[in-house]
Amino acid sequence: MRTVQLIRYVAAALLALAASAAAASPSVLVLPVAGAIGPASAEFITHGLDRAERDGAQLVVLQLDTPGGLDTSMREIIKAILASPVPVAVFVAPSGARAASAGTYILYASHIAAMAPGTNLGAATPIQIGMPSPTSPTPEASKEKGKSEGDHEDTLTRKVTNDAAAYIRGLAQLRGRNADWGEKAVREAVSLSADEALAQHVIDLEARDVADLVAKVDGRKVATTPGERTLSTKDARIVTLVPDWKSRFLAIITEPSVALILMMLGVYGLLFEFMNPGFVLPGVIGAIALLIGLFALNMLPINYAGLALILVGLGFMVAEAFLPSYGSLGAGGIIAFAIGSIMLIDSDVPGFAVPLWFVGGLTVVSAAFVYLVAQLALRAHRRPVVTGSEELIGSVGVALEDVEREGWARVHSEQWRVQSAVPIKRGQNVRVTGRDGLVLKVTPLEPANEGA
Repeated sequence: MRTVQLIRYVAAALLALAASAAAASPSVLVLPVAGAIGPASAEFITHGLDRAERDGAQLVVLQLDTPGGLDTSMREIIKAILASPVPVAVFVAPSGARAASAGTYILYASHIAAMAPGTNLGAATPIQIGMPSPTSPTPEASKEKGKSEGDHEDTLTRKVTNDAAAYIRGLAQLRGRNADWGEKAVREAVSLSADEALAQHVIDLEARDVADLVAKVDGRKVATTPGERTLSTKDARIVTLVPDWKSRFLAIITEPSVALILMMLGVYGLLFEFMNPGFVLPGVIGAIALLIGLFALNMLPINYAGLALILVGLGFMVAEAFLPSYGSLGAGGIIAFAIGSIMLIDSDVPGFAVPLWFVGGLTVVSAAFVYLVAQLALRAHRRPVVTGSEELIGSVGVALEDVEREGWARVHSEQWRVQSAVPIKRGQNVRVTGRDGLVLKVTPLEPANEGA
């Protein structure tokens, strides 16, 4: 018995020591980010950096594979990296991945920049609607041609490009990286492979995978906001943080196509509820979908003129069903809706554009749905009244007694006091012509039978 108890004590002590050792060993937190940089990516990364600080992690590895993203989300991520007391290593991986556009800026802002073989980065020219491509005529060429309608656009392009070039140059100088190539990536949209990036001092090292990266940065000194820090990652535990439900939900609703669908579902639901009061469910679903859609659009770079065109187009399509205009309102509504959907997202950033085929399909479905609902509502309004005082007018009843001026009759299985301008015999059929309170005005339906 004592032997069993001794074994239990020893096992408990070993487990406690193992847990203590695990808790004391340094950790490396990996944040995998794939796809366009947007509000969901920014929320996930900032949340991960906060957790790394709370857990006392040695290093955060931002495993990146992105074609670019929104400027606002990119700057939010960079601010979080610059303010992080835990060193951040941006690792472009796995092989075949890229850190284009916004990804290049994020890599330049990191404490440690690394790439896996077979990856690339660059093409950091800012993209805006209406902005010329890097192959567009230079300002000097435009001056030679004289002033034209494109002068204002060229000025705006230079302002945006110069701001982006200064931003990446500042990040490069902060981290001691190749500032000239960073500016070239902005102005000329050039790219580099992993080997070329290492040779030109754009990144700090190459690694096969996260474990190889963690092993190579052991003992490296990095400058963080609180001060210089020496990494101790030799025996560090590698913990991968996956997006929680909130981040996944945010990623879904901030997809421009999904946000547009949510907004339209909201409009459909409310429209159906207003046309058919009392259903409740369409109104509840519509209100929730509309609020979520508007919340998502608020986080995206939307064009309010496009949003207004969508609402105007929907209004025209509804008006066409109620006020037939030989198709002019309906056609105008479809055109306004389609143009508004194309204009809705004010960005050409990859992953944040509404496909034209989707706009076309949604336009057709919207027009058909609104027209169908409006027609059903009109058909319901045109049906004859079957309840209430209005329904009594024109009804047929039978006299319960001889009526000289006033008497009783049965109408719809109910006994009513009736008045008639002509005499009516008992059992004679009558038709209701009017109502005065609880008294019905009637006329005989056929001549009285004298032999009755």
